[in-house]
Amino acid sequence: MVVVAPRGAGEEVQDATSTTEATTAAAPPTRLHTMAAASLPPGWFRYRSGMPQPVLADYAHAERSRIVETLFDWLRIPSISAEPERRGDVAASAEFCAGLLEQAGMQRVAVLDTGGLPAVYGEHCQAGPTAPTVVVYGHHDVQPVDPLDLWTHPPFEPVVVDGECRARGAIDDKGQTLYQIEAARGLLRETGRLPVNLKFLIEGEEEVGSPHFEALLHREADRLACDVVVVSDTGMISPEVPSTTVGMRGLVAFDVALRSARTDLHSGMWGGTVPNPARLAARLVASLHDPSGRVTLPGFYDRVRPLSPVEKASLAAQPFDEAGFRASAGGVAYLEGEEGYTPLERIGVRPTAEVVGLHSGYSGPGIKTIVPATAGFKLAFRLVPDQRPEEVEPALRRWLAERVPDGVEVVVTPEGAVAPALTPVDHPAVGALSRAIEKVWGRPPLYTREGGSGPEEALGRVLAAPVLFLGVGLPDDRIHAPNERMVMDQFWKGLLAAGELLIELGGRSR
Repeated sequence: MVVVAPRGAGEEVQDATSTTEATTAAAPPTRLHTMAAASLPPGWFRYRSGMPQPVLADYAHAERSRIVETLFDWLRIPSISAEPERRGDVAASAEFCAGLLEQAGMQRVAVLDTGGLPAVYGEHCQAGPTAPTVVVYGHHDVQPVDPLDLWTHPPFEPVVVDGECRARGAIDDKGQTLYQIEAARGLLRETGRLPVNLKFLIEGEEEVGSPHFEALLHREADRLACDVVVVSDTGMISPEVPSTTVGMRGLVAFDVALRSARTDLHSGMWGGTVPNPARLAARLVASLHDPSGRVTLPGFYDRVRPLSPVEKASLAAQPFDEAGFRASAGGVAYLEGEEGYTPLERIGVRPTAEVVGLHSGYSGPGIKTIVPATAGFKLAFRLVPDQRPEEVEPALRRWLAERVPDGVEVVVTPEGAVAPALTPVDHPAVGALSRAIEKVWGRPPLYTREGGSGPEEALGRVLAAPVLFLGVGLPDDRIHAPNERMVMDQFWKGLLAAGELLIELGGRSR
């Protein structure tokens, strides 16, 4: 059974935003055996009785020590893309990644100049013209590590504690990228071939907003031509409740600056008579939402696409622990947001507007008795299909014009935009991913949408391919925070599922 037809062979793959109905047949039984419990190393997971063994189980078992040491070696490289003094480390990480791809058997491996920090490419395209082509995306850059004093171990000296690999980049995204590389290496070693034409693109600027990534995609579009994109930079609901992301929200952000006078004024001489930009900024951000929590920009919700019945059912089946959610959010005392929607809906399938910065006047020690001349605030809008980033700015400008008095200067500066991304749950490639996850986790995944934003939208749009998300991160992995971790059971399952996915996409017997 060929799940995804390659370009030029049979039917075209549906576009990543298509809503065409599709059905996927159940995978036929295959020649597998069950791993003996006695052969499982410490920290390994156990299959349920009668559950077939994934094709890479023996490989992962045999190569376990080497793979962990490889992960540690990569995590020791402090490839912080946000810090200019770490450019050399990001370059070293790219070279290390290129070496991993070469050792895995990839060909045409290259470190790609992006005009910024380097990306890495490698391919193994020997499955033939009738086999589908898959691009695997990951990133090798990492977040800064401040505050250092909150780390229990140095962030670039990886350790495994209680079954968790702790280091910066462990889950975001070196660990997840590594299990994709190891899956390809394992399939080549175990079977001598890959069931798909496989390409890797590993970015080096994801953690700083991918400023050169779309230009790279356009420049390398011919080399990156594919039928499916696979991303391993997301997560799951829990180890017991596997899930796969089918969409990511878009993002558009703005800096709004207000000025009422040429200079700050003495509050005793002028207070109570002149406009105060601090008060105006406060009124503006307070009116960004109405009493029911809805965003007040004109037309903001007009294009929001309703959930499909399958997504509604999947969302309803997702567990939610409000106390745990509030604890993970820094111990907030209560939740708020758009009325009529659950917290899970608010963070994934509904658009939002957040005030992410607010400033005016004097903020140093003591007091300075002034009427400030300026104030400002920063807004971030998360968008869902089919909202368009380019329509938010004119709506914001109209909204401000209705509320800012004449004589107050307003400057709106856009701070970047990413469109929302969505792969329909009825796409055949999503069916392949669901079967791969079920083979490893023992139950089919629920479908979720990621509240954050990333380069996945550009991948799907520029390469005209559906985007699949095989991510194994967990909600409490402390991504971007001190003591980032990757649960090793999730890592090993990710490796096995990555191999199963390539087999499913290729539709070849083992």
